[in-house]
Amino acid sequence: MSLLIKHCSIIDSENNYEGIYDIYIESGIIKLIEPAIKKNADRVIDAAGLKLLPGFIDMHTHLREPGFEYKETVYSGTRAAARGGYTTLCCMPNTKPVIDDEDSLSRLLDITEKDAAVKVYSVAAISKGQTSTEIVDMNKLTNMGAIAFSDDGKPVMTAAFLMEVLLTAKAKDYLIIDHCEEMSLAAGGAINLGRKSEQLGIRGIHPLSEELNVMRDIMIAEATDSRIHIAHISTAGSAEMIRAAKKKGIKVTCEVMPHHIGLTEDIITAGFTDCKVNPPLRTAVDVKALKQALKDGTIDVIATDHAPHHKNEKSEDFYSSASGISGIETAFSVCYTELVESGILSLKDLSEKMSRNPAKILKLNAGIIRAGSAADIVIVDTAREITVNREDLLSKGKNTPFHGRAYKGDIVYTIVGGNVVYENQ
Repeated sequence: MSLLIKHCSIIDSENNYEGIYDIYIESGIIKLIEPAIKKNADRVIDAAGLKLLPGFIDMHTHLREPGFEYKETVYSGTRAAARGGYTTLCCMPNTKPVIDDEDSLSRLLDITEKDAAVKVYSVAAISKGQTSTEIVDMNKLTNMGAIAFSDDGKPVMTAAFLMEVLLTAKAKDYLIIDHCEEMSLAAGGAINLGRKSEQLGIRGIHPLSEELNVMRDIMIAEATDSRIHIAHISTAGSAEMIRAAKKKGIKVTCEVMPHHIGLTEDIITAGFTDCKVNPPLRTAVDVKALKQALKDGTIDVIATDHAPHHKNEKSEDFYSSASGISGIETAFSVCYTELVESGILSLKDLSEKMSRNPAKILKLNAGIIRAGSAADIVIVDTAREITVNREDLLSKGKNTPFHGRAYKGDIVYTIVGGNVVYENQ
């Protein structure tokens, strides 16, 4: 199939496209980028007044399949991703069974081959059963297609095991993604420890439960001269430690989630468990620090931690309610409003955080608009306003604290390999 996109205003973090261009796509590849292309195509899209960017790449998604299909499936989750402008996903391994061996990965690959609407890469577990006792066979899983390793949902439990993991991964430069949580400090908590937890009488989670493991991971990465990626940072302290580590040349990268820059603990009310997430929503001081860390390059990536749950798992009780936010469909709108409309980042900067930097960290030839690259593209309307409605979400998970909130910026087309997989004109 061939596709011609006319009148493009191209936003790309590595190329400065001034003016208006046409883009000609054939067999899934961008063939031409010129001011006026006169070629016939199977389909023509007029992008006048819109912005064209590299498709978003989510380093941190929970598709729930296999084992938890009542929460989400590859079919539903990837269509939700397409609606959010994502052309590539990295799905976490805390499924049932855990993706920790060749059989479990093979099963997942069969499902994604059959049902995925966008490109899906598997993040395999670091340890067998996510128990921090035995390292998976990284070589075999990588050869099958695993793109990184994480026990997400659980931290790497001990410093000794993390050192062993990093040294094993270093031999082949495999990427380790760690969920930083000191379980003894987080145990029993449901929201951030602070004014809100005191007001509502809910046991809080101390920021140190994240920051202690961030410090540990940085120190062990330095000692082993290994690279490590820190998942979903949420505190000012975490950002400051990573900033200092980067200045020292330590090989650490990190990500932040839209809900940690777009919401604070102040929205939490009794029974409103759609805002229960791990790590928890923090304070306005933390949000300000995270936005500054995005601006100065301390935070490399905006991921989603899309965590859909069945409505029965989001009871009014904070202690029994599941942690997680269904966020892949709202991520761009939240980030555009909070970061670009506010003047913290340019749209090009946001594209770098959502597309190019994830591609670089994952070593994918993606996240860029140029002739010869894959035609993985998102076209957005930055002027269009949306109001989030949980019932309109394509994800099975309707658990969003953004329900009823208005944002600027919406997805008009998502294109994967030259094929339009979502459109909303």
